[in-house]
Amino acid sequence: MIKLIDFSEPTENSQKCCRLFHGRGHAYDGFEHVCIDWLPPVILITLYSEVEKSWLQQLVESLSKKIPYAKSIQVQYRCRRQAPFEILWGDVIQHTVVEENTLNFNIQLGVAQNTGLFLDMFHGREWVYQQAKDKNVLNLFAYTCAFSVAAIAGGASRVLNVDNNKSVLSRGRENHRLNQHDLKKVKFEGVDIFKSFSRIKKHGPYDLMICDPPTFQKGSVDIERDYKKIIRRLPQFMKPQSQLMLCLNSPDLDESFLHELMEQECPDCKYMEVIKAPAVFKEAMAGKGLKVLVFQYL
Repeated sequence: MIKLIDFSEPTENSQKCCRLFHGRGHAYDGFEHVCIDWLPPVILITLYSEVEKSWLQQLVESLSKKIPYAKSIQVQYRCRRQAPFEILWGDVIQHTVVEENTLNFNIQLGVAQNTGLFLDMFHGREWVYQQAKDKNVLNLFAYTCAFSVAAIAGGASRVLNVDNNKSVLSRGRENHRLNQHDLKKVKFEGVDIFKSFSRIKKHGPYDLMICDPPTFQKGSVDIERDYKKIIRRLPQFMKPQSQLMLCLNSPDLDESFLHELMEQECPDCKYMEVIKAPAVFKEAMAGKGLKVLVFQYL
């Protein structure tokens, strides 16, 4: 008998994206290598190690029955070189638009390793939306500018998106257009953050900063080494009483890393709160998943 996943089910015909099952948190014995996302109308299975074809087929059958309004079931093999996608059932869909908190985002399937929206940041984007009114916002490591979309929707006066990958910033521009935002309020800088501090400073000072760096990118980012280079420049970038949302994705670094970093590099910052991932992103061990802390620069 093949053991199958007991996954949650989205609201019927909902355009709202969500994670259905989070095995990567090691909270479900035997399924540490499996995640399932609802990116309507696509169900995306992500595998971090190989599985038996018969097990995968039974999972597809179970998903197609429980979510009959899905039009495509796909798998991404993160365990394979270049993380290829495969259509397992239904239509060939490489692009879809999903909804989150009334905002729309483009999703690309089979084009790059990541689809364009990190679902564990749901509450982070919600927080930015709530805090952004009339603020000048700095979005570092902007990726497809989802935080920027939330900020402009929340009434931000300006947003600067910075990422060294110009192609993802182009996707961010399309996300703003998708939501009919005024692009005169949004700037995009496709530069190396660590070599462009003077350019970042030029558009400040900022009322709100989001910093969501990758843990490691060969030749550009080692966050354990490099995060401090950003934090020590906060006095140059930020207004008094400004807010900072600092993100940490490394499973090897916990919240204490950010607290110690702030104490050492910018002691004029006060810890305010933690923003937790949605409940579905259950972690068996504290500190292994996404960490998002809010500070205030005094």
